[in-house]
Amino acid sequence: MKRTDLLGQVSEYNDYWDVVVIGGGATGLGVGIDAASRGYKTLLLEMHDFAKGTSSRSTKLVHGGVRYLQQGDVSLVIEALHERGLLIQNAPHLVSHQSFIVPSYEWWNGPFYGVGMKVYDALAGKLGINKSKNLSKEKTLEKIPTLEPDGLRGGVMYYDGQFDDSRLAINLAQTIQDEGGTPLNYMKVTSLKKNGHGLIEGVEARDMLDGKDYEINARVVVNATGIFADEILEMDEEGHQNIIQCAQGIHIVLDKEFLPGDSAIMVPHTDDGRVLFAVPWHDKVIVGTTDTPIKEPALEPVALEEEVEFLLRHAAQYLTKNPKRSDVKSVFAGLRPLVKPADAKSTSEISRSHHIQVSESGLVTIAGGKWTTYRKMAEDTVDRAALVAGLEVKECPTKDLRIHGWLKNVDRDDHLFVYGSDKVALMKLIEENESLAEQLHPKLPYIKAEVVWAVRNEMAQTIEDFLSRRTRALLLDAKASLEMAPEVGRLLAKEFGKDEDWVKQEVKEYKQIAKNYILE
Repeated sequence: MKRTDLLGQVSEYNDYWDVVVIGGGATGLGVGIDAASRGYKTLLLEMHDFAKGTSSRSTKLVHGGVRYLQQGDVSLVIEALHERGLLIQNAPHLVSHQSFIVPSYEWWNGPFYGVGMKVYDALAGKLGINKSKNLSKEKTLEKIPTLEPDGLRGGVMYYDGQFDDSRLAINLAQTIQDEGGTPLNYMKVTSLKKNGHGLIEGVEARDMLDGKDYEINARVVVNATGIFADEILEMDEEGHQNIIQCAQGIHIVLDKEFLPGDSAIMVPHTDDGRVLFAVPWHDKVIVGTTDTPIKEPALEPVALEEEVEFLLRHAAQYLTKNPKRSDVKSVFAGLRPLVKPADAKSTSEISRSHHIQVSESGLVTIAGGKWTTYRKMAEDTVDRAALVAGLEVKECPTKDLRIHGWLKNVDRDDHLFVYGSDKVALMKLIEENESLAEQLHPKLPYIKAEVVWAVRNEMAQTIEDFLSRRTRALLLDAKASLEMAPEVGRLLAKEFGKDEDWVKQEVKEYKQIAKNYILE
């Protein structure tokens, strides 16, 4: 997946694209795969990097959503559990089974969640994982020895899916290309092209790396820009009514000693009514999340002080070792693009179901939803887009479409497992140049070969692309990632033919971003 080659395809194409997708997060990438795999000529344009926004900042769970079951949103839970099963089949190198324990500190919790999880199991149908079970106090502490034993009555164990969100996003972009589509990062749509009748017939886009402008013709344009959906809707119709309500969720990352077992903890009801998770991930522990209404969307949202305190306070209630600020390896914030209903009292009450609308100009907008249901959202969107464009009706083939890198049995003790079947080609780089096997930092497993691979095959353009989304260094240990930045910059510069001044500028820009991930 080379950006220069794909740019060449756009420059040389003098016809109408069937589908142009704006947005390269989970939703846009899903729409891109769906359209390309049906045989439609497909172009995807992302203004920054793939999954730069919300899609790389999730709780890393592929789940039905126990909380939605609590809220009575059964149809969403059934859909999400079905999609969870499909994703485990279609991207087994990135999606795995994860056991969760709901600790019970009140007499009614055990029976209530025991029954609730049996319903959760049943709703998953034949795509279910393992069955849930009730645990005694002793068994609960055996599974999670760090749990606070005082007042503990037992627990309920259930199973859900876990994944690496930005790695899946990169594989989805590669799948678009595998299916004959053209995914491009750093291409910002600057305006919508309309004909004399006010109907959309394409977009104008700017290459954010060299400033070159492109005119692109399209039979239909899909707005899949997540938290920025209203900006594209405003381009389409001045003074439109906003449909997105952003809700910020933050996560803190701790060392594995805070949750040494294999099981995750799920606390079903915190002070603000949210579910709290502590989940093992890439040899660390992610604790989250919060739900804070935010007025304006931002590419780099910043964790609020009260959100950090909330997570530290709640983590202390469920872990015998109380985490301090100095224990936090990284803090990251993401904005959920919730579709505004008129009557919700708080953002945690807004449904995570997706919403599709078609404007008078023919712009198709897909909003809301969640990572787990990205494939179904895409199917519904392309069905609608094909109608708008008058494209030949074709069946959606993505239910059993294997994602790029598909590999059934991976060694999860080797950090390169996230590359799936691509690991073979990555190892060939090391055979050709042994120095590429060198580790980039003693505290993280990443090696130099991954930088070269990311440039040549995964369209990484910047230090941040590599340290935040091709690897997860920024999220796993922000300070270590800062120390890696100069060497990563030099390796990128060698691939791109850039000089030392470029490296210095890149490192400076990376420091600006990374400082918000470090708790002082």
